Amino acid sequence: MTRPVLLLLGLIALAVPLSLLAGRVWLDPASTPNAAVILAELRLPRAVLALVIGAGLGASGAAMQGYLRNPLADPGLFGIAPGAALGAVASLWFGYAASPFLLPLFALAGAAGAMALLAAIAGRTGGIALFTLAGMMIASLAGALTSLAISLAPNAFAMSEIVTWLMGALTDRSWNDVALAAPLTLAGIVCLAMAARGLDALVLGQAAARSLGMEPRRLQFWLIAGVGLTVGSGVAVAGIVGFVGLIVPHLVRPFTDRRPSQLLLPSALAGALLVLVADSLCRVLPLVTELRLGIALSLIGAPFFLWLLLRMRRGLA
Repeated sequence: MTRPVLLLLGLIALAVPLSLLAGRVWLDPASTPNAAVILAELRLPRAVLALVIGAGLGASGAAMQGYLRNPLADPGLFGIAPGAALGAVASLWFGYAASPFLLPLFALAGAAGAMALLAAIAGRTGGIALFTLAGMMIASLAGALTSLAISLAPNAFAMSEIVTWLMGALTDRSWNDVALAAPLTLAGIVCLAMAARGLDALVLGQAAARSLGMEPRRLQFWLIAGVGLTVGSGVAVAGIVGFVGLIVPHLVRPFTDRRPSQLLLPSALAGALLVLVADSLCRVLPLVTELRLGIALSLIGAPFFLWLLLRMRRGLA
């Protein structure tokens, strides 16, 4: 595992300076006026936030795929991301987003509510099937309520703000957003690491995992906490950024021994690299307005998802 980790760290070390210079106008530190201010207050927090969000989404995707033993699993499918989005939409709908901290707090409250509901429904038995169904139900309900909020928006400005925010972006983010997301994401990755041994045991099946001492409810607690903190904090500061948790575990899995515990760190690093590169590309594309990060990753992730489906279909044929 050491080699892919070192390779990913090297790629991140190369990508960060390029992301600081990239933009609609490329920054020349030697000749651009106020270059130090632009780097320190605009581009550096945006780059750090991209790394933080990508790391959280990558690690949570690897954990969910290991838990469900399904290569098509994505943390956004299990209600926490839609719950966080619903909380943020509520703050925009009621006009509370004028304060810079209220929208993230509403989003975190939505993620916490989704986590609590998921734990209340699925945590009684610890079964994987019930966990999956409960997550899909929460995601569907949160999505429906979000659509209702859009359709009943009190004015056109609120509706525009809601739709734009749901597209996901890192535009105009500051160190305040980094200070909010980074500790929560780190705590979430630690929770996922606490679930690593249980995820390894699940590779042998639920019955064998129980015989090895795996406690289903404890494992679910760490997973819900980890995914909730990583995904919820990302949605709170950047909106919906999808497909990262689906893509990166597949990209790094061939370079590991395929155990879920050995996939968490490489997936976190690969997710950080993917979001950083995607955000840099969004800035340099010659468009009238900057392409939203969520749209860019969806344009990458949807064909990748289709490719996975076709490969699985050939494997079953």
